Amino acid sequence: MPIPTQTVPRRRRQQRRRRRFPLIPFLVLLVAVLAVIKWIDPFAPKPAAQQQTPQTPDWVTVELLPVNPYSRPGIPLEQVNGIVIHYVGNPGTTAAQNHSYFENLAQTGETYASSHFLVGLEGEVIQNVPLDEIAYCSNQRNEDTISIECCHPDDSGAFNQATYDSLVQLTRWLMEAYDLDTDQVIRHYDVTGKICPKSFVENPEEWEQFLKDLEQ
Repeated sequence: MPIPTQTVPRRRRQQRRRRRFPLIPFLVLLVAVLAVIKWIDPFAPKPAAQQQTPQTPDWVTVELLPVNPYSRPGIPLEQVNGIVIHYVGNPGTTAAQNHSYFENLAQTGETYASSHFLVGLEGEVIQNVPLDEIAYCSNQRNEDTISIECCHPDDSGAFNQATYDSLVQLTRWLMEAYDLDTDQVIRHYDVTGKICPKSFVENPEEWEQFLKDLEQ
């Protein structure tokens, strides 16, 4: 007896449905596997390791500025890639006087300025800003550097021996704390071209000697 003509295509459609149906859970499984691989992608770039904020040594006087928009904005310093050396703008002023200037900016709002550390004429060291916050000192390098400002006795900008010795000690400690080398110790001049610190810019041999002293 001949098979009705409509039966053949119906059976074929049923067979096609039976063949396609197992693909659905397979596709769902495949999508899930791909999602997991993307989530644990071993080739994805890893975030930089979070640096630990070092304990301030006892030879540093900690006098943190109040949080304010002009000298201590409270913005996190998430990575330290260098140390920037500066000199203060007023010859003959002390570390305490420069600290007071930074502190008064919270009231006067006349400019944006600060540094993490001040090194005084007698070798005293004052910390103004926590090491896990930025200071307003090094322009576009504020976001990844620690800043040190040094007092100096006269217009030559040269540091006296007490200031110089403390600067070497402080810089060396920061280098060890953040695993930096001398290539990552720079002058403000190297960031913006400003003649700062003056003696280290006008007398490059003094800067080279400073870097050598850091390695001893």
